[in-house]
Amino acid sequence: MNLLIIRLIIFAVVFWAGLKLYRMYRDWKLERDEWERKETRQDGGHMVRCVYCQVHLPEDEALREQGEWFCGTPHRDKYLAEQRPSD
Repeated sequence: MNLLIIRLIIFAVVFWAGLKLYRMYRDWKLERDEWERKETRQDGGHMVRCVYCQVHLPEDEALREQGEWFCGTPHRDKYLAEQRPSD
């Protein structure tokens, strides 16, 4: 009978410690996920580089033509004019 009570107490302590560890892990994971979400919102998304002037800008503000990224229409037009073979 005495051994049964000791085993029950040990089981309760181990269960309580496991529950505490699980709650700590869950809180850590929620904080990390929130931080990652915040980070992606602040940085403006994926950055790309203009082929003409090598400036980095957010993908949603860039222009894409023939698989290349450009910061604006003047650089796109200049780059494409330079790429055309001259007659």
